[in-house]
Amino acid sequence: MKHAIFEAMLLPLLLAAQSPSQPARLIVMDPGHFHASLLQAEMYPELDERVSVFAPLGPELFDYLNRIYLFNTRQQNPTRWKLDVHTTADPMAEMLRNPPGNVVVLTGRNLGKIDRILRSLRAGLNVFADKPWIIRSADFPKLEEALDLADRKGLVAYDIMTERYEATSELQRILVNTPEVFGAQIAGTADAPGISATTIHHVRKVVAGVPLRRPAWFFDIAEQGEALTDVGTHAIDLVSWTAFPGQAIDYRKDIQLLSGRRWPLILTRAQFQEITGEPDFPPPLAARAKSGELAYFCNNAVDYTLRGIHVKLEVLWRWEAPRGSGDVYQASFLGSKARIEIRQGQAENFKPELYVVPLGGAAPVWRALHATVAGLQGEWPGLAIAANGAEARLDIPDKFRVGHEAHFAQVANRFLGYLKSPQTLPAWERPNMLAKYYVSTQGAELASK
Repeated sequence: MKHAIFEAMLLPLLLAAQSPSQPARLIVMDPGHFHASLLQAEMYPELDERVSVFAPLGPELFDYLNRIYLFNTRQQNPTRWKLDVHTTADPMAEMLRNPPGNVVVLTGRNLGKIDRILRSLRAGLNVFADKPWIIRSADFPKLEEALDLADRKGLVAYDIMTERYEATSELQRILVNTPEVFGAQIAGTADAPGISATTIHHVRKVVAGVPLRRPAWFFDIAEQGEALTDVGTHAIDLVSWTAFPGQAIDYRKDIQLLSGRRWPLILTRAQFQEITGEPDFPPPLAARAKSGELAYFCNNAVDYTLRGIHVKLEVLWRWEAPRGSGDVYQASFLGSKARIEIRQGQAENFKPELYVVPLGGAAPVWRALHATVAGLQGEWPGLAIAANGAEARLDIPDKFRVGHEAHFAQVANRFLGYLKSPQTLPAWERPNMLAKYYVSTQGAELASK
């Protein structure tokens, strides 16, 4: 059912002019996360301007519509999206009666996401879905089924791994795989791992210029997942993507889980009311709410080995970032010649920076680093080295620091390339996706024990 309220409220989105046929058309399914709107922060020549949206009538839909409206009416480079909005209590069933496009976008509502992915693939639709696809190991067979189904039908099913497009992560991957600079990866131990990473996210934040409103179910770990099964998937992905580029990871023999921990972030009732707009903690959260405070179990640590290399990850949530900062990703890879580190602390003005720290003979590392940076000028013009005593920092030009929100357009363009030529989707993506969700689900369940 379409409501006149949308035409009055968001007239620029609902103009009747029909755009020319495009090779792909989006179906936005129940946009429960701001990721859905960020995918439409730009226009794509491969996509029809008209997008069909299926969702229950409620605040999550209004938030999505408002963000698209702001993109369409901004002063610089406005978008031109035209939305056909269908409000219904069962958006998936309504959409599947007569799918008005060939690409389903799924964001948020993590617990049942894999079921919606499967239903979409069975209907012959391509899937572009944010993380996580599963939050519990019981759904792992469904993930395997979905990837097999996409292969059999010649469809593209792709998850939105935005952090691969961060400049520091891309350059860390290059240097870790330059033996003259890095040497060989050191396996390390459980106490001194060869690879370590910490990622920090924040409950209260501003996205695309709008204060973020989170639904109450976001704080239900049975629905949203814990940190490791949700945002932790990015860190797990980056570890394998950096250490073994272009290589398939077999979760059955390449990964061994060692230990896990979990602990809560305590939110006051006032904080919960501010971020959700709800008057109190709803019944699903009552068991973890005492004396006006909610124990939100959103912090995890996991230790595992990846092809014998010890990996330690910490995935954390805090209420709000320090002034001038935002979400954080820090990572260290230990090689026989140098340690390659992404740091994002106060010394870096909370901006991710990439460091090379020689271990032992520094002169050969410096020569190799200068030669490597010189060889990267074609792809990374202006990249330079800022020496700082016993270590060096890469001086990355601002044009490559596009920010987290812009990464959604980058990964969308990658997906659209695969949609045009499905055979170009790398063979290693499927096994590595299984390995990622094996670590996230099994690691979180190990921590809960």
